[in-house]
Amino acid sequence: MVSQLERVENSYDQFEKEIIQLADQIWEIPETRFKEFESMKILTTYFKQQGFEVETGIGGIETAFVAKYGNEGPVIGILGEYNALPGLSQKAGSDVREPLVNGGNGHGCGHNLLGTAGVGAVVHLKELIDKGEVKGRIHYYGCPAEEGGSGKTFMVREGVFNDVDVALTWHPNSFTSVFNFSSLANYQVYFEFEGVAAHAANSPHLGRSALNAVELMNVGVNYLREHIPTSARVHYALTNTGGKSPNVVQAEAEVLYLIRANTIKEVDDIYKRVVKIAEGAALMTETKVKVKFDKACSNYIPNHTINKIIFDKLQLVGLPQYNEEELEYAKKMNKTISPSEYTSALNEIKMINPDSPVDDLDQEENVFYSEVVPYQKSTQTMSGSTDVADVSWVVPTSQFFTTCFVLGTPLHTWQLVSQGKTGLAHKGMLYASKVLALTAVELLQNPEIIDQAKAELQKQTKGNYINPIPKEIVPNMYG
Repeated sequence: MVSQLERVENSYDQFEKEIIQLADQIWEIPETRFKEFESMKILTTYFKQQGFEVETGIGGIETAFVAKYGNEGPVIGILGEYNALPGLSQKAGSDVREPLVNGGNGHGCGHNLLGTAGVGAVVHLKELIDKGEVKGRIHYYGCPAEEGGSGKTFMVREGVFNDVDVALTWHPNSFTSVFNFSSLANYQVYFEFEGVAAHAANSPHLGRSALNAVELMNVGVNYLREHIPTSARVHYALTNTGGKSPNVVQAEAEVLYLIRANTIKEVDDIYKRVVKIAEGAALMTETKVKVKFDKACSNYIPNHTINKIIFDKLQLVGLPQYNEEELEYAKKMNKTISPSEYTSALNEIKMINPDSPVDDLDQEENVFYSEVVPYQKSTQTMSGSTDVADVSWVVPTSQFFTTCFVLGTPLHTWQLVSQGKTGLAHKGMLYASKVLALTAVELLQNPEIIDQAKAELQKQTKGNYINPIPKEIVPNMYG
């Protein structure tokens, strides 16, 4: 009898090159949050060619879509992403910083891979449905703006996932493991100050500086950092300094804040204090401040029931194997990773499983991590955020990492962009795709597991989910 793994391997032999081509095409046209029109077109065109029913503009987002197949049985949702990041343009396969376009975008989080792996999984599942080997419905969700936009949180708010029984996704990384921890919730908010312009030398007394207000706000928030939970994070970026002429009192200025904490309640408490600081800065400078809520996401809830299956499939498929050329390139990239970056990755592995034998790893000798990190339940919280979190509050959700880059490669860097269109990334993507497919098959063949996952989620949330994005806020594709 042919095993499910053999079925997957045989199936992928037929369309593997197509999946790699899709990932590379999306890498070549990096588009930022809510502007992923060409990336969406590449994916939706492929799905239509494969016989999927495709609906675009879901959840009120132009670049969001769903591709559906199957008429009966449980609904397995595969979550895909395809947004890039600004300022990370980089030549593929290079071990030096070489922007393709100065100041251009780049896939610094590997979402060209993330979204495409799910495509392979649902195409394989369609084949099994057509043969009558599984009974179920498979939905691929094209989810824009994970970076800086919380696209999925908007989609959850609009009920996009209401008919989904289980959601599965993954993320490229420099090691392989189940995503077994929570994440930080966040708010992203603009503070826009309005002052009065004046000649900075002739009549400075007539001016009221909006830039001064922004600077005073930032100083105030710096002092606040001492008085918030140690796990919380408050970041900011100046989005408008009011002009480039120092002899003009700036009549407008804007700062964007990203506030993170363990729960939405903690985020909201910090946010209210930040608002008071902004109001104080406006009072001190006799300016006006407008608070513009941009987006938010909740903390992630891992589902242990599904995570155990994911771990089994990660072991079953097995880590990627590399040819001589790929290994040579990996060694070159390894030299661009600082010791602190390498150590940071090892610390992540230890967070996932404290018993992982990473303390004595030598960077030069261990370009890749040589095992799947053993799975266990965790009460840890990662220091980043993800909009997958809001899906996890309404649908049993599981995600995982696979090795797509050399160990220690930080996210949001040129090194990651460089590797994202190479054999290293392709093999990690196909690995993830097969794990997604095999996990979905097991769930469809054993629907009682889905019931167990739902019961676990209900116990965790008790149905107490409130979407963190106010109803009147719309996706900001111009920020």
